[in-house]
Amino acid sequence: MGRDEIIAGAKRVIEEEIEGLNRLKDSVGDEFVKAIEILSSCKGKVILTGIGKSGHIARKIASTLSSTGTPSHFLHPSEALHGDLGFISASDVVIAISNSGESAEVIELIPYIKMLGVPLIAITNRKNSSLAKHSDVHLFLNIHKEACPLELAPTTSSTATLVLGDAIAMTLLSIKGFTKEDFALRHPGGMLGRKLRLVRDLYHTGEELPVVSEEEPMKNVILEISSKGFGATAVVDKRGKLTGVITDGDLRRFVKGGGNFDNSLAKEVMTRSPKTIKSDAFALEALRKMEEFKITVLIVVDDDNKPEGIIHMHDILRAEIGIR
Repeated sequence: MGRDEIIAGAKRVIEEEIEGLNRLKDSVGDEFVKAIEILSSCKGKVILTGIGKSGHIARKIASTLSSTGTPSHFLHPSEALHGDLGFISASDVVIAISNSGESAEVIELIPYIKMLGVPLIAITNRKNSSLAKHSDVHLFLNIHKEACPLELAPTTSSTATLVLGDAIAMTLLSIKGFTKEDFALRHPGGMLGRKLRLVRDLYHTGEELPVVSEEEPMKNVILEISSKGFGATAVVDKRGKLTGVITDGDLRRFVKGGGNFDNSLAKEVMTRSPKTIKSDAFALEALRKMEEFKITVLIVVDDDNKPEGIIHMHDILRAEIGIR
């Protein structure tokens, strides 16, 4: 098989799966709305089950739901029939996935699910299948052809199921008002969690915060900068509001311009209208601001523009937030 044939074959598979997704999109309607109503009112867990490739897709959908605010678990149908049915409670909802709607292991679960009185949502590619007939809601994949040239391997159908699961998860996310902060709480480790950390998770406050008044003699300012170790200090007025910042760079520029620390006050050396950030901003935003303005620290201010902390570029880099 030559280069052109390889590329053409890959594009054919992608085009056929895109066509399948368009058919899935056309099938989304009232049954999808019913499914969302059931899932959004669920007081317990969402249990996903399926066998073979459908089981793999079910695991992924369960993971996506859990990470976006809908507690979910995968239950292997064979394990369920050998003792794990006790995992399902009356407050749960079951989503059963089977392309044919006739997978024996899944079908055998139906009487027990009905006995528990648990809502059953089916995802199949056959409207008249056993699973579809016995479900409370049937989500139809509407796939006419697999991308597999042998029409054997689940390809377009498994892709469509995965996308339908994403549609369910994202719709529930919107209904529940799930936020980036909520997502970060569920991903404390890994790249996603690091990128979603907030300034307040990393900044220095209290006694660690370097701060002086506008009228502070510069010899005291230098001591404050040196003792706190951030290479900078916030400068405030009589009301405690931030009016400026003095950095090591400001000190050098002041001396280079002929200034004399012995007879100078903080307000004569400070940079006015310094760059600031709020404690509930993402640390990644703080890093981008530092990179944009070529600075290494930001003063963290409250709603009254009073300093409540300081964050250094090294604090963010140590948390590996800037690593891509």
